[in-house]
Amino acid sequence: MSIFIAIYVTLLGLMLGSFYNVVALRVPAGESIIHPPSRCSSCGTRLRARDLIPVFSYLFSGGRCRNCSAKLSALYPLGEAATGLLFLWVYLRTGLAGESLVGLALVSLGVIVTISDLKYMRIPNKVLLFFAPLLILLRILVPEYSLWSHMLGALAGGGIILLIIVISGGGMGMGDAKLLALCGLVIGLPNTLLALFIACVLGTLVGGVLMLAGILQRRQPIPFGPWLIIGIFVAYGYGSQIISGYFSLIG
Repeated sequence: MSIFIAIYVTLLGLMLGSFYNVVALRVPAGESIIHPPSRCSSCGTRLRARDLIPVFSYLFSGGRCRNCSAKLSALYPLGEAATGLLFLWVYLRTGLAGESLVGLALVSLGVIVTISDLKYMRIPNKVLLFFAPLLILLRILVPEYSLWSHMLGALAGGGIILLIIVISGGGMGMGDAKLLALCGLVIGLPNTLLALFIACVLGTLVGGVLMLAGILQRRQPIPFGPWLIIGIFVAYGYGSQIISGYFSLIG
């Protein structure tokens, strides 16, 4: 029975991932997520049912529009595949429980924010405002830690990045602060600090490699949201084990 649930959850993630692509790419551009229907961004041709199969349509078409042969963004299949795999990860971690809803909502927010930040270097307020009451309500109904831990996670997440913005004169964006404040409420303290630490390490390492390779120029801005999301997911799934393991090593 569990294998069928796992397959269903993965397929659900793939389908929702296709919709999350639409949200992530249209909302920051001020476009409706309902109208017009999905279309090629180059020639404007409306996509048919065969063009809307998550991941597989991209692979079967060779990553190009069937009408004008324009190259399609790899963000589409990557967003769909990531959502499907992350939905499966949440199910394997939580099973069928209240925490599953928290995890799926967190993953949904993370996928949308990552695609949006990679494309536009923006974390849309509309997306955060949509997920904020949902995640707050879910965390109140299904607390993982004490209420104080979740509240302190929100304060620490938003406060630390806000402090960095003030000190650095804009080294990060307010979208990052709002994102970590909201997700800090979900994962609690000290997981929020772990998430920020992981994000900073990954962002620094990847940014350094890209500069050495000549792909990224010094002082060229890069989106920090995706690294925050990776840190948040790692802390959400394995924060307690990582922190306990760290203290056991130094204890």
